[in-house]
Amino acid sequence: MMNSSEPLEGAPLIAPSSTDHPLFDQVVEACRTVYDPEIPVNIYDLGLIYTIDISAENVVSITMTLTAPGCPVAGEMPGWVADAIEPLAGIKQVDVNLVWEPPWGMDMMSDEARLELGFM
Repeated sequence: MMNSSEPLEGAPLIAPSSTDHPLFDQVVEACRTVYDPEIPVNIYDLGLIYTIDISAENVVSITMTLTAPGCPVAGEMPGWVADAIEPLAGIKQVDVNLVWEPPWGMDMMSDEARLELGFM
């Protein structure tokens, strides 16, 4: 019998975001300044940011994905995200983890992104 605190086999290991942290909104706004060069919508509203974890020491850990594994900016995007967040006052460190599970889908976009891209 599996312990209920263990993730299901094949389930992604994605923690919840630190939405109650005082820097959370600023980190989200910083993520909104980063764009996928092929899509005119920021990566946060595209749904590419899966989690924003901010420790008590103000270390930010981002779990994100890209629209496709073959994305031409796969090697650069994590650095762009870190570069957008690191200048925020109080941030000690930024770690960006690129994952492919769960895969990104158009259903992950915000209503704003859908509207911008003409899907609403």
